[in-house]
Amino acid sequence: MPRIRTIALAVVRRGGDLLVSTGRDPVTARTFYRPLGGGIEFGETGADALRREMREELAVEIDGVEQIGVVENIFTYAGRPGHEIALVFTADLRDRSLYDRDVVGVVLDEGSPVGWQPCASFRDGTERLYPDGLLELVARHGNGRPPLRGA
Repeated sequence: MPRIRTIALAVVRRGGDLLVSTGRDPVTARTFYRPLGGGIEFGETGADALRREMREELAVEIDGVEQIGVVENIFTYAGRPGHEIALVFTADLRDRSLYDRDVVGVVLDEGSPVGWQPCASFRDGTERLYPDGLLELVARHGNGRPPLRGA
């Protein structure tokens, strides 16, 4: 039986760029981008889940974790329906040298590339950011944190 999945996502910014993983739907062959994060386990706060997921997915530590909103995502991936409730947090990478690299690494458990993507490419429709509604949430909270770059 399908169920709703609760996840935590990290909005990590470098000026006008977002830190995202690159995905590709195997059915539609469409490329998309998504912030790092993942499922919240029973008894775990969203912020704690985000810290754990960032360690598991990219082997990085984060600071300044602050919830900025919630996005509901009803979607189809690989020909199957999905439904997520995403707690969205801003965060900073503890390792400041990662802000100077365009390619940050890969998602350790599945190999998707991770790097910085300009928000402008999502706004103009050149690239697709998931979940839907995330870009608007980021835009509303974009001035609340200084853009980080380097140490």
